[in-house]
Amino acid sequence: MTEQVQKSFLYVVVCAAGIAADVGELITAAQERDWEVGVIATPVAANGFFDTAAVEARTGRPIRSAWRTPGEPRPFPPPDAVVVAPATFNTVNKWAAGLADTLAVATLCEAHGLGVPIAVLPCVADALAAHPAYQDSLIRLRGMGVRFGPPFAGEPGAEFGWEQALDLLGR
Repeated sequence: MTEQVQKSFLYVVVCAAGIAADVGELITAAQERDWEVGVIATPVAANGFFDTAAVEARTGRPIRSAWRTPGEPRPFPPPDAVVVAPATFNTVNKWAAGLADTLAVATLCEAHGLGVPIAVLPCVADALAAHPAYQDSLIRLRGMGVRFGPPFAGEPGAEFGWEQALDLLGR
């Protein structure tokens, strides 16, 4: 009898930034590194920022963006790690403040409490990144052990380093 090896499970939290259209690159890279992937999207991101049907086909799982009802089974196993990519100004600030008003942010708040490794690829315009609240949020999240990739402001022709998120997880 062959023993079935359970793959590690990665939550990918997707926020509403234009680069989210390419989140399939992250999912493919994660699967090539032997992760099983489930996607949790902010409500705005799930409403047109990426091809949800293609992502569901690639992961074999529904995209989550709303809380399940009591008694409804969990669609994903507990995460072994979480990647937030792209991470927007709004999500970073709400997460740092503990404002869990969406499933995506609540998942991030809970993952920290569970000690799950979290990697973030921010996608924030320079003018927003200069805001003191955002800078304070980065300090707080880094102090919580969250691993950040380099800033990305959406410059034309610039590469969004999807795989850097996986590298930050150290696998």
